[in-house]
Amino acid sequence: MAEWKETDSSSLAALTRDTSTLADAAESMQSLVETIWRLRQPGGCPWDREQTHESIAKNMIEEAYEAVDCIEQNDEVHLREELGDVLMQVVLHAQIAADAGTFTMTDVARDINQKLIRRHPHVFGDDTGAAKDAREVLEIWDSVKLSEKSDKDSAAVAQGQMPQGLLDGVPRALPALMEAQKVSRKAAAVGFEWETVEDVWAKVAEERAEFEAEDPRSEARAMEFGDMLFALVNVARKEGIDAESALRASTAKFRARWESMEGAAYRKGMPIEGLTTDELNELWDHSKRG
Repeated sequence: MAEWKETDSSSLAALTRDTSTLADAAESMQSLVETIWRLRQPGGCPWDREQTHESIAKNMIEEAYEAVDCIEQNDEVHLREELGDVLMQVVLHAQIAADAGTFTMTDVARDINQKLIRRHPHVFGDDTGAAKDAREVLEIWDSVKLSEKSDKDSAAVAQGQMPQGLLDGVPRALPALMEAQKVSRKAAAVGFEWETVEDVWAKVAEERAEFEAEDPRSEARAMEFGDMLFALVNVARKEGIDAESALRASTAKFRARWESMEGAAYRKGMPIEGLTTDELNELWDHSKRG
């Protein structure tokens, strides 16, 4: 079991900890757990009682995206509410599992706490201060994950079972860019990697040439386009850029400029659908200038 080894209280880290932000959520969390438990008891809510992991799986995704939307809109007021909705999904899934006798909310909280402590040896372990920046933290995180996987693989082999694949832990339901970056990061962690970002750009050029060599609108051309995107995701990874967040930010910028164009067209009494390409481009250039 992972343990939190407190550092010397005279250290700078100990002196600068802000305990005013350390929340005591024990009572509130227990109240939420009891509320969800009551909803699924006899005489509770018919809807909650009939739910399964499968029936509400999409709800978890929807609530998470609503929270992300608040974050991207800098909407702190509604973020509090949406985080509560996400937490409700976690507690409800845990209660469904508890009712089935598989695990409880206590197990969920304990497991994630132990994992966080285990994967931050530079904070809670003997290697305090070993990580100098975020990049080194990710390297430590990946190293600990590989060590954990090695232990699980050894246990599986000892039982005559095939070990879990390196990429099996990456959910296939992730958004495509996020999945691609996680898959490539895992492969890179075991040495399947380009030496420099220039090498990855060369791969992008190679994939573009293969894309252009295929017949327009063919399945092969579509596949090569995917290969080109995958190579670009690796450029992002090598540059320390989150591809999913970068594309979401660019899409948000496009939407904001388009809304500005619609506003300008409305003020001129012209529906944007009826404008020519030249007129649209003029409005676009104006929106870029702010």
